[in-house]
Amino acid sequence: MPKQIPCLWFDGRAEEAAQLYTSVFPNSSIGEITRYGPDMPPPMAEGDVLTVSFTLDGQEYVGLNGGPQFTFTEAISFQIMCTDQEEVDHYWDRLTEGGGEEGPCGWLKDKFGVSWQVVPIEMMSLLSDPDPGRAQRATQAMLQMHRIDIAEIRRAADSVSV
Repeated sequence: MPKQIPCLWFDGRAEEAAQLYTSVFPNSSIGEITRYGPDMPPPMAEGDVLTVSFTLDGQEYVGLNGGPQFTFTEAISFQIMCTDQEEVDHYWDRLTEGGGEEGPCGWLKDKFGVSWQVVPIEMMSLLSDPDPGRAQRATQAMLQMHRIDIAEIRRAADSVSV
């Protein structure tokens, strides 16, 4: 299968987004930056950033400053699979700071409007537990949350109704 590189369409903030993302994710870097040249159509001016390549922990991306006609929606999101609550808190705090929005069930939008799902791996195991009652209690707890609290989901899964 050919290599796939997500391209994210920004309205003039691609380099700023790449700087944020590479500061949040480990083993990340900004690569090549291309600029608008002379006689290129709006929305940007000559010398402004056209594209910025960046890598987040081994996954390549391209940010494109294409203008205001397209915006991000929750129809596309990036899942961050976290090993523990510390990772959940790190990604949640960093991606919501400066104007991000919290959403339900571990979803958030960063200040650029990009949607992320901050997902503890243990939560996925609890939601698909072979014991249907345990899975249901975990799911009900998760549905009440914005930022996922894995200890609370674990407590809910392990609780027994009398």
